[in-house]
Amino acid sequence: MKKQLLKQALSLGMAAALLVGCSGGSTGGDTTDGGNENQTQQTDGGSDAGEITVGVSMPTKDLQRWNQDGANMQAELEAAGYKVDLQYASNDVQQQLSQIENMINNEVDVLVIAAIEGSSLGEALNNAKTAGIPVIAYDRLLMNSDAVSYYATFDNYMVGEVQGQYIIDQLDLDNAEGPFNLEITAGDPGDNNAMFFYNGAMNLLKPYIESGKLVIQSGQQEFEDVATAVWATETAQSRAENILSSYYADGTNVDVWLCSNDSTALGVENALAANYNGEYPIVTGQDCDIENTKNMIANPPKQSMSVFKDTRTLASQVVKMVSQIVNGETVDVNDTDTYNNGVITVPSYLCEPVFADASNYKELLIDSGYYTEDQLK
Repeated sequence: MKKQLLKQALSLGMAAALLVGCSGGSTGGDTTDGGNENQTQQTDGGSDAGEITVGVSMPTKDLQRWNQDGANMQAELEAAGYKVDLQYASNDVQQQLSQIENMINNEVDVLVIAAIEGSSLGEALNNAKTAGIPVIAYDRLLMNSDAVSYYATFDNYMVGEVQGQYIIDQLDLDNAEGPFNLEITAGDPGDNNAMFFYNGAMNLLKPYIESGKLVIQSGQQEFEDVATAVWATETAQSRAENILSSYYADGTNVDVWLCSNDSTALGVENALAANYNGEYPIVTGQDCDIENTKNMIANPPKQSMSVFKDTRTLASQVVKMVSQIVNGETVDVNDTDTYNNGVITVPSYLCEPVFADASNYKELLIDSGYYTEDQLK
């Protein structure tokens, strides 16, 4: 009965979200104060939040950001009074599929899924839909399924734009004579976000590439040529070493290396340390991982910037969306046009990213409580 009520609430909430669209920005009802243990959130069926279980599926513990995302999500949900089944899948698609199936069999009330590979969970998503379990795709869009209720993420295209604009500004491309040498390391082809990151940056940089102000000595520019499976540091390092030995061993400088995230940037930085003697390039990243932030604030710096996506903000938004779903309220979305998963356009909430570098990291990362100073020593 509870699942049927949730299913009805979800249908009403999605209809309202689609009517609202992007025109009004964030919309929807308020959540109750999750910090008060004596307060409970009521569903339409009269169940309090303590009777609601949220299944949270995270891809891996191997990357710092997913550990933080999982911990933030669990803390926020439990503070709001929900039970939480948090699972990590060790970057194994079959393991994630099995974990989600177990959550469905255990009758969780809402699923939050950060997919390893967005197109590989169709069977589990169909089972969730049949069971009347709403599904929120978390930071990675779930592809090729109509069982995805909502998508919560950062503005992934803007992440790439932030990186591209940083490069334009740092090289003063509109005024400098150039040419400057550029190399590119993009993300996982199985992660729908990777193409948004790549396109956001490249659409800003493309005019400078076409004019010859930015030159890609390796010739590796298309996404399929610069992608990095599972965002692996080792894979990014191996490819960067090959590029450096093939095109920069004669003393040619690489002026900028566009890296889509911090794990790939770390691979490039390792390769530069071992195989490069020229002037150190601008290196971009994303996620403000601890090791990368240390590299960013080192003297001299080994990484120039990283796009900061405060996962606490994203976790809070997802908890709010969960509460809105189970209470039958209009669910907050601010984009109903962009994220088509091949079957449906998924109502989405996009949080805004910003860049961090040595000039502002203290304000963004330490003063906000995201890290302590000791963590960055």
